[in-house]
Amino acid sequence: MRRMPAIFIGHGSPMNAVEANPFSPQWSEAAREMPRPEAILCVSAHWLTEGSFAATAARPETIHDFWGFPQALYDITYPAPGSPETAGAAMRAVKSASVAPDPEWGLDHGAWCVLRAMYPEADIPVCQLSIDMHAAPEAHHAIGRELAPLREEGVLILCSGNIVHNLGMLRRSEPPHAWAVEFDEAVRDAVERCADEELFDPARFGKAGKLSVPTSEHYWPLLYALGAASHDEKPRWFAEGFDLSSISMRSAVFG
Repeated sequence: MRRMPAIFIGHGSPMNAVEANPFSPQWSEAAREMPRPEAILCVSAHWLTEGSFAATAARPETIHDFWGFPQALYDITYPAPGSPETAGAAMRAVKSASVAPDPEWGLDHGAWCVLRAMYPEADIPVCQLSIDMHAAPEAHHAIGRELAPLREEGVLILCSGNIVHNLGMLRRSEPPHAWAVEFDEAVRDAVERCADEELFDPARFGKAGKLSVPTSEHYWPLLYALGAASHDEKPRWFAEGFDLSSISMRSAVFG
């Protein structure tokens, strides 16, 4: 069994699931270039909880966790089977936090928007791991590190968020904000230097970090991916660029 990568994807707007865009074809290409996973464990910005949970549903529902979008988005289903086995393996692997089973959670749009492009047949078992909203950045990174052995078992660790995600500063048909580019490039540099600890607090990058990460939920998945990657695995960047001026779509494969 080939070791699977860890991957971080900037998922951006749900509209990427139904509109032509430059990013989702690159998600598809990334999947084609990787070995086929036995299962997928997804950490999505859109499953925030008090404490940590692993989704154990055998048939996860497609969750449409957004409002005011075209009906075409609400009509989408992603009927991939669940993976209670992978959820159980994740719960056993994580030692730094108590991870409880959740039999109800399905696949939120941070997961299915990306998976629909990567694996359109929806035939690979998938489950999600929640993000504890009260945990410190170091804790998210540590969980990623503890999940890394699952990669040896054919599990793709897929982390879905955005390095820059400021919905209050969205602009249509305009170039990205200078502060967004500054922070995106600073993160790229730190990741390439394996300087994970520099990335625990975006505010250390000054105004650019504070504007790029006004809330942390879309940024935290990057820390899981970095934890799951070993320091000898240099990132292979793809889908670089910005959507709506203030959402970085930068994505990376490790391994």
